[in-house]
Amino acid sequence: MSASVAEREPPAPLAGGRAVPRERAWWRSPNARRRAFYAYVCLLPWILGFLIFTAYPVVASAYYSFTDYPILKGPKWVGLQNYATMVFQDDLFWKSLRITVLYTLVAVPSGVVLGYAIALLLNQRVRGLSIWRTLYFLPSIVPAIAAAYLWAWIFNPDFGLVNGFLTRFGTRGPLWFGSEEWVLPAFWIMALWGAGGGLVLYLAALQQVPTTLYEAATIDGASALQRLAHVTLPLTSPVILFAFLTGIIGTFQIFTGGYIITAGGPNNASLFYVLYLYRNGWTYYKMGYASALAWVLLIIMLALTLVTLQAARRFVYYEAGER
Repeated sequence: MSASVAEREPPAPLAGGRAVPRERAWWRSPNARRRAFYAYVCLLPWILGFLIFTAYPVVASAYYSFTDYPILKGPKWVGLQNYATMVFQDDLFWKSLRITVLYTLVAVPSGVVLGYAIALLLNQRVRGLSIWRTLYFLPSIVPAIAAAYLWAWIFNPDFGLVNGFLTRFGTRGPLWFGSEEWVLPAFWIMALWGAGGGLVLYLAALQQVPTTLYEAATIDGASALQRLAHVTLPLTSPVILFAFLTGIIGTFQIFTGGYIITAGGPNNASLFYVLYLYRNGWTYYKMGYASALAWVLLIIMLALTLVTLQAARRFVYYEAGER
């Protein structure tokens, strides 16, 4: 008869007359200590990079947000003065926030809807499917600066592609980036151009929907629109939520287009929040105020994320049955 498990396990080593836990005994093994040492040596570059380039800037910016820090001089503690100035005295803070919110309200929902619609079309069996998928995904990998210069040419009021096309029909196009009324619509169109960036995620989600559900819905007499509303959308809703959240975070951090094309103009009509933050830090050398702006942005995005996740519980379907 085989011995019991307790009989087969060796007794715990003794230290000073007391039993030492097996974890400590294993840790005292020279081979285990050597492996742990090598593991930490391999992790050291990442740990140092995280501490130097992520953790320290975050902590330092939190401190600088309570100081008057003109970069060329040392920081001087001013408490909540930066935040009070921002809320009660700085009109450009509110204008940049309003412009960014307006941009987000249009760019994110339209980008998600258009991207999802493209994914639905490219999930069908059509000729040249791989070519079409590549073409729609291509704008998302174009460098932001190159895309900014491209759209600056497309919307150029004198020799741009759009106004040149409108001229053929006897219509004079708007000034686009040179107009206070048309500069935001121009940026909205730019955002839609990159709507295929979430194509890979949408296609992966669509291809994970069980075909048996479509077959059952078809047998029950559901139309294509009903199958979309009651099968496809619920089962892919987690991916839609992810795209929506990342879209909000991305649009609140829009910078390159406003900096390269319009520099915040005309008349600050395209002064996005991060561009205004950049101006305070590296144009006006008010690094303390810029740090305060950065922390306000973090709080805004955190609040929007929590509100979206809370609201999404009623609409997002998970296979485990949790909402």
